[in-house]
Amino acid sequence: MSETGAECARKYKFHWSLIGDLEEGRPNLGLSTRVEVYRLMQFTFRDVIESKYGTDVADQVFYEAGQLAGREFYDRFISGAKDLSEFVKLMQDKMRDFNIGLLRVEEANDDASNLVLSVAEDLDCSGLPELDYEVCKYDEGFISGAVESFTGQSYDVKEIDCWCTGDRTCRFTVDKA
Repeated sequence: MSETGAECARKYKFHWSLIGDLEEGRPNLGLSTRVEVYRLMQFTFRDVIESKYGTDVADQVFYEAGQLAGREFYDRFISGAKDLSEFVKLMQDKMRDFNIGLLRVEEANDDASNLVLSVAEDLDCSGLPELDYEVCKYDEGFISGAVESFTGQSYDVKEIDCWCTGDRTCRFTVDKA
């Protein structure tokens, strides 16, 4: 099947209409849900993917899903930032508005080729037990997708500190590929 045919056959290719009209669809419950429900979905998806395809594939799927989400989030809520300072400010504001986490830039150079970012109260892991490994693959991808959308260049994002490794904030290196 050609790539175009495969694209046509997909049922769930992302587009914002999949989010739906939440005000119409949830007039009583509203726009929010509890973090436990988000994590229930995230970690059950991860468990099923990992049990069927292995940890490396599960990590890659979550990273790539995060990248797609980061690009879409940028396009929908951040696009138009003129410089790194404006991009960071908009990301901080929107991540807080959506209760994703509290973004902070710890290190940056002028051309945004190397950054160190931290996310406190991270939606994916803050409050989880110590596991001796980082769990924020989706966040790595999310940051990568957003920064790549802003700069137009590829980035490698790696979590270096995580709540699950005993830190109380998630810290990421963001390096131009």
